[in-house]
Amino acid sequence: MRLSDGVVVAAYLACVLVIGLAGSRRRATSSEFFLASRRASWPMIGLAVIGSNFSPSALIGITGSAYALGISVYNYDWVATITLVVFALWLLPLLLAHRIYTVPEYFERRFDRRARLWLAGLSILLYVLLDAAGSLYCVALVVHVLMPRVPFLATVPPLAVFASLYALTGGLRAVMRTQALQGVVMLGAAGLLAAYAIGAAGGWHAMLAANPPQHLHLVLPASDPYMPWTGLAFGAPVLALYYWCTNQAVVQRTLAARSIADGQRGALLTGALKLTSLVLIVAPGLAGRALFPHLHHDDDVYIRLALTLLPPGLFGVFLAAFLGALMASLSATYNSAATVLSIDFIRSARPYLDEHQTIRWARIATALAMLVSAAWVPQIARFPSLWQYLQAVLAYFTPPVAAVFFAGVLWPRANARGALAGLITGTALGALLYGLSVLGITHIQFLNVAGLGFAASLLTVVLASLTQPPAPPTTVPSHIATPRTVQLAGAALVALTAAVVAAFW
Repeated sequence: MRLSDGVVVAAYLACVLVIGLAGSRRRATSSEFFLASRRASWPMIGLAVIGSNFSPSALIGITGSAYALGISVYNYDWVATITLVVFALWLLPLLLAHRIYTVPEYFERRFDRRARLWLAGLSILLYVLLDAAGSLYCVALVVHVLMPRVPFLATVPPLAVFASLYALTGGLRAVMRTQALQGVVMLGAAGLLAAYAIGAAGGWHAMLAANPPQHLHLVLPASDPYMPWTGLAFGAPVLALYYWCTNQAVVQRTLAARSIADGQRGALLTGALKLTSLVLIVAPGLAGRALFPHLHHDDDVYIRLALTLLPPGLFGVFLAAFLGALMASLSATYNSAATVLSIDFIRSARPYLDEHQTIRWARIATALAMLVSAAWVPQIARFPSLWQYLQAVLAYFTPPVAAVFFAGVLWPRANARGALAGLITGTALGALLYGLSVLGITHIQFLNVAGLGFAASLLTVVLASLTQPPAPPTTVPSHIATPRTVQLAGAALVALTAAVVAAFW
């Protein structure tokens, strides 16, 4: 890496750290530490969520998958946009009306404490072993490409510590401030690299022509090993329902909204920005196929594009934005893990704790999440690619949560017995299928696994709920009206998504 680029990177990361720490208050209240005092505006919510979602693992993983498999990887993004519209218009108002800190807390109010603890435990495991460890793995990969003599994992511990600093001191307010900044910077940096990559490939049409025809369609045959239409129809929406509607790392930003309308508009802004990934993240993978047709590792394509195409100085800006995205993503994950552990386990078990004691536990939880995620990074290298690791784990273990949440919101008859039975059945099925897959006994495509797990869990919720009297009326959510302007914005976003999908059907 050139000295000029190194100076840019160091200066930017120092700026991010200063901005994050500037809003930190060691005597913060619980509301400020966990929910930014519920004063977040819709632009900050939308940019903070996208700043976290456009993480290094997404940039490297999605671009690498687009390089290897084509445009079908974009299905995750447009499905996310539709899911965010549903979340904004119908689901988020219910969560905000309950004045909760965490999604597991809503599970207890809707069902019982067992459902809450189940989701809280699963959430912490996924935040630490999936989100945080995946981001740290990306750092190790990038540094190894830039400086091959540096051991692959040598940079993981210092960057994990760096990312946890303002999450430790400032809580969600500091995290959202840096995430919103990083969202703007990362969109600009990704757009810069996409423009260079598409131009180097000869333009949009030449880039598409350089890829196999089967790589240019969103809907693929049921026999496709990576994105069958059955998985797109029945599995991808399940993963989106879990990630965008029950994942504390995402929902926590909307729970910090200063009003229901702000939360809804922030979610819709996120959905609109997700559509841009076709050009910002997927297209560089397609361009990489034209420029580097024989890479040994698909996940190398994104950083190879940056190294090859960006001139000195601009590469430093890009790398600074990339590492800044890592800081934003990691700090968000550590804060969410700490929030769930502190609110759903510690304060729930010890309600006599005052606010300062609760925050002290949250800071301890942040440090523990940082240590465990750094220790788990070497395990990710055992998977064929980063994106397959991320999606496969979600597909096997999150459908029960999506099914229980879906039933709880839409079916008043769902009760605590049904929720617990659905969680146990779906998790047992996912673990069984995962074990059989690892042993090579079964080869069910992971999106199809998600659909099967969701269906089995939902059926179990229904059957088990019918063996018990209906839930008391106070536990059943009621409908909350949505402003007309928000409804129109949601409809426009759905129409735009339909147009994009139709163009690459």
